[in-house]
Amino acid sequence: MRLRALLETDALGLRLLGGEDELDRTVRGVMTTDLRDPSRYLSGGELVLTGLAWRHDASDSEPFVRILAGAGVAGLAAGEAELGAVPDDLVEACSRHHLPLFAVHESVAFATITEHVVRQVSGERAGDLAAVVDRHRRLMTSGPTGGGPEVVLDLLGSDLDLRAWVLSPTGRQIAGAGAPLPPEVGAALAGEHLAATRTGRRGPHRTAANATTYSLFPIRNTGRGASPATRDVRETVLSDWLLAVEADAGDWPAARLDLLQGVTQLIAVERDRRDAARTVRRRLAQEVLELVQSGAAPAEIAARLRVAAPVLLPGLGTAPHWQVVVARVEWGQTGTSATAPEAGPVAQALLEEILVDPAAAGPDSADRIAVAHNGDEAIALVPLPAEAPGASTGAEGGEEAAAGASGLHADTLLASVREPLAAGLADDGRLTLGVSAPVHSAEGLRGALEEARHARRVAAARPGPVCAAGHHELASHVLLLPFVPDDVRRAFTARLLDPLRDYDRRHRAELIPTLEAFLDCDGSWTRCATRLHLHVNTLRYRVGRIEQLTGRDLSRLEDKLDFFLALRMS
Repeated sequence: MRLRALLETDALGLRLLGGEDELDRTVRGVMTTDLRDPSRYLSGGELVLTGLAWRHDASDSEPFVRILAGAGVAGLAAGEAELGAVPDDLVEACSRHHLPLFAVHESVAFATITEHVVRQVSGERAGDLAAVVDRHRRLMTSGPTGGGPEVVLDLLGSDLDLRAWVLSPTGRQIAGAGAPLPPEVGAALAGEHLAATRTGRRGPHRTAANATTYSLFPIRNTGRGASPATRDVRETVLSDWLLAVEADAGDWPAARLDLLQGVTQLIAVERDRRDAARTVRRRLAQEVLELVQSGAAPAEIAARLRVAAPVLLPGLGTAPHWQVVVARVEWGQTGTSATAPEAGPVAQALLEEILVDPAAAGPDSADRIAVAHNGDEAIALVPLPAEAPGASTGAEGGEEAAAGASGLHADTLLASVREPLAAGLADDGRLTLGVSAPVHSAEGLRGALEEARHARRVAAARPGPVCAAGHHELASHVLLLPFVPDDVRRAFTARLLDPLRDYDRRHRAELIPTLEAFLDCDGSWTRCATRLHLHVNTLRYRVGRIEQLTGRDLSRLEDKLDFFLALRMS
């Protein structure tokens, strides 16, 4: 807004004392101060309101006005409540520095002026930004010249002072303006969004993370192929993006909420473009999977892999290793539909997100992942570049970090996404995931697929909404435990552990934790006592009590193994 507009509003009670030639200056904000030097709080374009408490004598006016003029403020408004008429020395100083000066009648509160200016400035900024967003929408829908969602997020920051990020369902940053959102905050916000969506709450959802308030706007497909409004929310909740804004939208006017909804629709165009590009990789994975499952000759599969490699690993000169990951989403019989939604496409979209390196930002960071779905099962064909000599394999993370001879690891794939996914699955969904060992040729793909499927069944036997198992677990007792019948499990663990649990409950003796620590320390008295912060004699007493209650001898390998298995199955 212009300074001139302030004089045209009678309710503000402003009277111009000087600077008539400067009334076309733009007001970008308002600040109230009685500091002698408020420069640290000025960024330019403000209307400064002051009660003149900083002025002790006539000599104070010149330095004060000089500071304001140097900071580029739009104008100065001095209240008459404290000193009556505005002092002449202040009028003269403003005249020398060409700073417009207003007198504020004693009956008018500074809060009234502040509210008016903020409302006008915000409205004008929103209007300008809405025009830019509309223009950007037309550009993006007609071609890739719009610059992506980052451009709109930049505008939200510069024109509305709103910091915003586009996040995936797991909290991974896809786009943002300025400093990136900390990964743990992104995961927490995604979890809050998914939980709110599952309970049927309408966005925006307001939440707090690290003592900061955020408003979460869902980004839904509204173009061709959009999901019907009556569709079960579980079909899209684990694949929709969200817009996280660092602000509390609870008291926003309708115009600003409408503007943010327009921003989400604009970002949905980018999502549609990304999904279209992913179709090629999905088709490649589907073709290879069909060949593998049909028992095609290895030479035929290898030829198809040679076609896929340039798409998935552009610029790679040598043939990669391959790894297979299998995921399955299982739903209960709740929700808006009479039956659970089709789980295959949900698992496919979810596996595509899980396999992205969590440290990689942007919508194109998944361009090395090909995922097909077969019924309720999603199957990923992940290429692993041949590891360069001397390359480090110690990095953690997703597909990029685990690339190389070691490949993907089940225990790290879900580390950063388990919390938000559990919120999205709520109490009626489960995600289980299995990972094969890397294979070096087409001949190994069929075995890798079966290995990944078997690892997923091992994960499915574990408790919890999100579980994974890897190929390395198929060579140990872990492979056998999930397939022990439930009644056998209960009888075996009850016979060994129930006497200890009962004793702990009556005497608070902590025999079960002592047993676990003793086995973890391979029966070492010294290491176990150190871990539990006990004297060795106290530890010996507890172990003796365990042996007395169970009739077992913890110096015998067979009894140690029985206790170990009972603890793992309990």
